[in-house]
Amino acid sequence: NEFGALLPSRQYLVIRRLVELFLTVLCLPILLPVMAVVAILVRLDSSGPIFFVQTRIGRRSTPFRMVKFRTMYHGAGGPSFTTSADKRITRVGAFLRRNRLDELPQLVNVLVGDMSWVGPRPEAASLEERYVRDIEHFALRGIVRPGVTGWAQINQGYAHEADEMRSKLEYDLYYLKHCSLWLDLVIVLRTFAVIFHGTGAR
Repeated sequence: NEFGALLPSRQYLVIRRLVELFLTVLCLPILLPVMAVVAILVRLDSSGPIFFVQTRIGRRSTPFRMVKFRTMYHGAGGPSFTTSADKRITRVGAFLRRNRLDELPQLVNVLVGDMSWVGPRPEAASLEERYVRDIEHFALRGIVRPGVTGWAQINQGYAHEADEMRSKLEYDLYYLKHCSLWLDLVIVLRTFAVIFHGTGAR
């Protein structure tokens, strides 16, 4: 194709998978108490389930159930994307989104192999279908597992409109072409910086 080789090193992806599993299990004693506190806050803030589960599209266009802490009022309805100053978001939900704490339950998706910590952000099934139809090469994002964070996330942040998604796709394709330990480390470190500054959250 016009981008050249977009297949990351298979050896690196296998080694990275083993390392991320080891580190995820190692961090469980720290993450589980934090998740327990967040779960209590979500429960006390508004009625409804603690977790929000949504069908997303993963590697090789395979659908999976992504888990997050619920940040909207239960039964609020509306579009599958979030707008600025979205009235559906709860008080605790706004805090969780700003600090990315709503993403913590995705460690389950990482452990079972649906996701990686770093990769293209998985889109909701309804949005994925539209983007694949309207945006050339969008399906190439499925070459690797989707990530909790990624090169596009830290460089562009939230996107929904077609033009924004085309720009975001360029970052995802860059990641596929240059996927490496160095780039993954840069993404992880910059993700912590984004969390600290609270930029790009909705």
